[in-house]
Amino acid sequence: MSLAPRAVLVHRRTEYEELIARHGTHGHAAFFLSSRGRAIEEVAERHRRARRALADVAAAVPLRWRHTRVERADLDRFLFAPEDVVVVVGQDGLVANAAKYLTGQPVIGVDAEPGRNPGVLVPHRAADAAKLLPHAAAGAAGAAELTMAEAVTDDGQRLRALNEIYVGAAGHQTARYRIGSPAEPSGPEAQASSGVVIGTGTGATGWLRSLWRQSAEGTRLPGATDPRLLWFVREAWPSPATGTTLVRGELTAGQRLWLTVESDRLVAFGDGMENDALELGWGQSVRVGVAEGALRLVA
Repeated sequence: MSLAPRAVLVHRRTEYEELIARHGTHGHAAFFLSSRGRAIEEVAERHRRARRALADVAAAVPLRWRHTRVERADLDRFLFAPEDVVVVVGQDGLVANAAKYLTGQPVIGVDAEPGRNPGVLVPHRAADAAKLLPHAAAGAAGAAELTMAEAVTDDGQRLRALNEIYVGAAGHQTARYRIGSPAEPSGPEAQASSGVVIGTGTGATGWLRSLWRQSAEGTRLPGATDPRLLWFVREAWPSPATGTTLVRGELTAGQRLWLTVESDRLVAFGDGMENDALELGWGQSVRVGVAEGALRLVA
């Protein structure tokens, strides 16, 4: 007998909850906000809307299903199962935060605060969950297959990301490394920079787009489902020992950008999750390219 599907509701603490955790009481939080020209009523109302959306989605889970909740801060410790249907209730960025831990499970993005988020990755409302959950469990026909990026170190560590992967110093200080690109036959180049960003079409609405506008020189941004990545070196520094030739490029399926560390410590992390990074030591190498799996976003 096969297991009943499990609905996994992914959410994050609201601003109100973070304020209460920091200041202890509603009154202290209100005083803190008022000293900065803000009113707690608006923050509390947004909290209520977000929690109402989460409760409505939970109520829509079919009775024979199993279900659980996981907070954003616990994603790196949560074990997703193949039969899971993942429902992200929150902002677009929360879908990206969850994506790196998934292996093909269908994802339903529910906007907890319509009108405040772009809604690209959370296009649905809580009221849609009742019909979307069975559809997702039945195979999620028509789901968008969003391209992801993947970094693999020479000792087998792996990291996936939906928007972009950053390789550089943990504090965004000067990173030293050697970089090689499949489009550059002359070999690797020693560089000093503030890091390298490798992004997908989904990430082309954020950090990647900013870098592209500065230095892409006519390169076309990828679409969310295109099996293509763009990469940019941030602020490469020319010197007698370091160059600035390999500062941008494109990676198609099967191609890899590789870096060999020439600093005491660099990191690689995806989608802003700096607390869940790969640690890279002197002489260690990392290769970044299109991931084999995609994020299945339910339409």
